[in-house]
Amino acid sequence: MEINILVRKEFESVVNAAFLEKIAGEAVNFTRPDGNYEFGVVVTGDDEVRQLNRVYRSIDKPTDVLSFVMGDELEEGELEQFPLSADGVEHLGEVIISYERALEQARENNHPVEKELSILLIHGVLHLLGYDHEDDAEAEEMEQAEAVLLGRIEELK
Repeated sequence: MEINILVRKEFESVVNAAFLEKIAGEAVNFTRPDGNYEFGVVVTGDDEVRQLNRVYRSIDKPTDVLSFVMGDELEEGELEQFPLSADGVEHLGEVIISYERALEQARENNHPVEKELSILLIHGVLHLLGYDHEDDAEAEEMEQAEAVLLGRIEELK
């Protein structure tokens, strides 16, 4: 598994990229332990997330986490699944997290920003793995997976 973590320069001193990599790996191993995956995680600020949200979701405001799943929103005639690379790695996509939203939400929920980053990262990775919350049944399944993963992450500390 290859997890590419990019923390924008202004957040490098407050974000532990190695811990994020551990969390992301745990999320994938929990749901799909037998695969060979690659994906990216970017920790950035509200401005960049707002721009991405505006361009790709037509929502002109920042959000806490965005997931861009490889192969989403296929056009007619496109392949249904992103092809495997020559080494058999499945490319899942990217998770984009706003550190500023995470910090604000951590304060609102009275817990450390590291926990909020964990919550957002787990949520984003589960989206890359096909989880969703479009209806009540999907939302319940995703929330259960998030709760189990958050518990496992707490044990890793």
